[in-house]
Amino acid sequence: MASLNVGNLGEFLREQRRTAQLSLRQLADAAGVSNPYLSQIERGLRKPSAEILQQLAKALRISAETLYVQAGILDERRGPDGAGVQTAILTDPSLNERQKQVLLQIYESFRKENGLGGSTPDDDAARRSGDGPEDGGHPHETEADGGPHAT
Repeated sequence: MASLNVGNLGEFLREQRRTAQLSLRQLADAAGVSNPYLSQIERGLRKPSAEILQQLAKALRISAETLYVQAGILDERRGPDGAGVQTAILTDPSLNERQKQVLLQIYESFRKENGLGGSTPDDDAARRSGDGPEDGGHPHETEADGGPHAT
């Protein structure tokens, strides 16, 4: 298998295709991909882009998010806490794959910075004591060196 979850994705796609009673050719035509490419995805030899996953999801009449989870692009636990933003980024046809990954990384870093991601106990302690930039100033600015409270 070429990637972590590509095999699982392929098996899942094949199962969904069979449940929908579609042949490989029918699904490939409906999704706008070639038969050989779809076959390679189902066998775990290729890792499709988010756009291809979206096209396959539409053809199978399932949510694209389901396929993103199967492909390892999106965490399964994600609920209303940011999944809409991530889905919008991943499905935007005007962005290339590199841009999508960079945007997702920036988004996650902002969520962590605002306490919605995985903060460490040290981060929490600094936030409570007012020692960090969360208290409105910079951590090393004081009144003597021209900080926000200087007169």
